[in-house]
Amino acid sequence: MTVTFVIPQDIVEELESVARHPLEAAGVLLAGVAESPNGDIRLLARCLRWVEEAAYSRRESCGLTIQAEGYVHALAEAETLGAVCIWLHTHPGQSASPRPSKHDYVVDEEISDLFRIRSGSPYYGTLIISPRPVGFAFTGYLQHEGCDAAQIQRLWQVGDRWRLVRADDTALPPLSLIYDRNVRAFGSAVQQTLGDLTVGIAGCGGTGSVVAEQLVRLGVRHLIVIDPDVLSESNLTRVYGSTTLDVGKPKVQILKYHLMRIAPDLHCETIPSMVTMESTARSLTGCDVIFGCTDDNAGRLVLSRLSTYMLIPVIDCGVLLSSDNSGQLTGIDGRITVLSPGQACLVCRNRIDLARAGAELMTPDERIRREDEGYAPALAQTEPAVVAFTTLVGATAVSELLERLIGYGPEPRPSEILLRCHEREISTNIAQPREGHYCHPASGKLGAGMTQPFLGQTWPTI
Repeated sequence: MTVTFVIPQDIVEELESVARHPLEAAGVLLAGVAESPNGDIRLLARCLRWVEEAAYSRRESCGLTIQAEGYVHALAEAETLGAVCIWLHTHPGQSASPRPSKHDYVVDEEISDLFRIRSGSPYYGTLIISPRPVGFAFTGYLQHEGCDAAQIQRLWQVGDRWRLVRADDTALPPLSLIYDRNVRAFGSAVQQTLGDLTVGIAGCGGTGSVVAEQLVRLGVRHLIVIDPDVLSESNLTRVYGSTTLDVGKPKVQILKYHLMRIAPDLHCETIPSMVTMESTARSLTGCDVIFGCTDDNAGRLVLSRLSTYMLIPVIDCGVLLSSDNSGQLTGIDGRITVLSPGQACLVCRNRIDLARAGAELMTPDERIRREDEGYAPALAQTEPAVVAFTTLVGATAVSELLERLIGYGPEPRPSEILLRCHEREISTNIAQPREGHYCHPASGKLGAGMTQPFLGQTWPTI
């Protein structure tokens, strides 16, 4: 079992600032919990409550003592939110170790039951951080009542930049020489991160197959690929890895076979289903990043909600070719939208047609009936698609992942790129969440985790 702590950028910055203080500090991190189908757990940081100065009985560079009133209010807040309480404290100093001392174990033993009872959660967790020239080092564990403690191995920082940090007492295997050119470009740390990421791809057509192949060649070794369709003859012109012998086979199987030839050590889970099915959407809860390469509005709506509720960055792709009756191209448009916690979702950006999304979720008979009655929009017909443009959009999407890991672009980073190939123009923008919408920080949905109903929405039963 792998335990990952996902922390938004604003909380990361707060942790970095306090970790640099010369005296130890303590607080309570309130987090949602998401258990993926394979048993991995993700802690989703929601808010951080520091112990107030008056509650310290003793506070030094190498130890502290705290009165109970310093943290009980945070436990009550956790019960209201349905959150897990993570006891957090610092070990100050650039050379300090974040590994627990004997006294730390004693404190955990003393307060763990209180934390569980007052918060109403069966979990208790702890996190220790120490400052480093860049960011901080950490150790931690999560313990379910009656079970052995599980180490928190990974800390995934998401926001304007994305950074994956391994616990101080864990290590990754050495890099293969096949990545030499990559390492020369962006260093070994980013290359290690690529190999440690779990990436979901919703849609394995012209754009999704491009994204998948480039990720694997970059070093990603954990993929979940989703697509309900089989390969048609018209797909051959743009689906990477496909041949005429593959017509009629599931796209996910074709893509996996192609990727495994490139990287035999790849772990690739295939799901021949739609992301609009609840069980399929749940399979993505263990992802660090998701690429949205589906062309349906309902699927984009699910991915947009996943980004908010599960704190998962989503890179959504769109390609639109326009032509006149004679077949003459009149417009070649591409879009790459990056969804990170606290930023505008696809609904706030008006990138989803909600009426069409509703129609896509209907059964065929219901959709025809409601179309005849004028209550549902007719679904779009087959759109034109050309490999040069789907490849361009897919490659741009992958470069956005790299940019957020490496940080080579301008600040503040745009959250959307618009390509107008026919005009040879590229534009960018940044959008904020609408007041009152689920993606707005004030909604209380960021990092909510496994809500009931899942993602706060209804699901088709077919």
